Amino acid sequence: MPNSKPPSPALAAPTNPMQVEVSQGKQQVRFTSILTALQQTGRVVVEELSEQLGVSLVTVRRDLDVLEQKGLLRRTHGGAVSMEPLFYEPFRKDRSFVAQVERAAEEKRRIGRVAAGLIRPGETIALTPGTTTTEVIRGLPLNYNITVVTNTVNVAMELSKRRDVYVFVTGGHLHGEWFSLVGTTALRALENMLINTMFIGADGIDATWGASCFNADEAELNSTMLRLARRRVAVVDSGKFGVVANWRICHASELNVLITDTGATDEMIVPFQKAGIEVMRV
Repeated sequence: MPNSKPPSPALAAPTNPMQVEVSQGKQQVRFTSILTALQQTGRVVVEELSEQLGVSLVTVRRDLDVLEQKGLLRRTHGGAVSMEPLFYEPFRKDRSFVAQVERAAEEKRRIGRVAAGLIRPGETIALTPGTTTTEVIRGLPLNYNITVVTNTVNVAMELSKRRDVYVFVTGGHLHGEWFSLVGTTALRALENMLINTMFIGADGIDATWGASCFNADEAELNSTMLRLARRRVAVVDSGKFGVVANWRICHASELNVLITDTGATDEMIVPFQKAGIEVMRV
């Protein structure tokens, strides 16, 4: 009688390379969907992802484990949350720092996500230091091959694990309050650079005085980056309206877009609209 035993596993046909490639491609699509959802909300739930992606709970848990190993999220019971930057650890007990981070935190998150949605594939973008601009980089689209120009150490740290983002950091001496690099070296690093979109955070925004900050060195560097940018987007929460800091970053008329939260009244934004600036309340 012919041998009816199944072939030994050792002699079994190898897995089809095309099937492996398709499987890996589907996994990468799921990774992108998971990370995008995480950017938008800061938290994802296994059951919801399973339903949205059309895969089993086991598959979602396995995907989250892989992404955690890559340092792209932190697993929690039943899901995952965004990675908290370890760079901030020494500042967690600094009351003034924590107060700045927590003030209008949800509004800043919304502003940052909407601002990041304006970015186009392949762009070179620049950001001023601050809490709202940090929210912009946390919402950067995936796989857009973006170049980020920054003089801010914490931004570079947060983007260090994004393999799809090229980070250019200026030199300069460290201004500790917001981890920014300033001075002649930083200014020289920007020579001959073209910036597609610049995101401008500010200590104050006023239709007459413009966008401003309280530090002269930062104002000078921010103004230099702004002159190199084709599109200028101010990202400021409603509490900054009417505030005039001592050092001007730019005149209001130099802005193309102003993104703020719904706390900004019509009275606050009308002067900017009259100046031809697109205003978005989110």
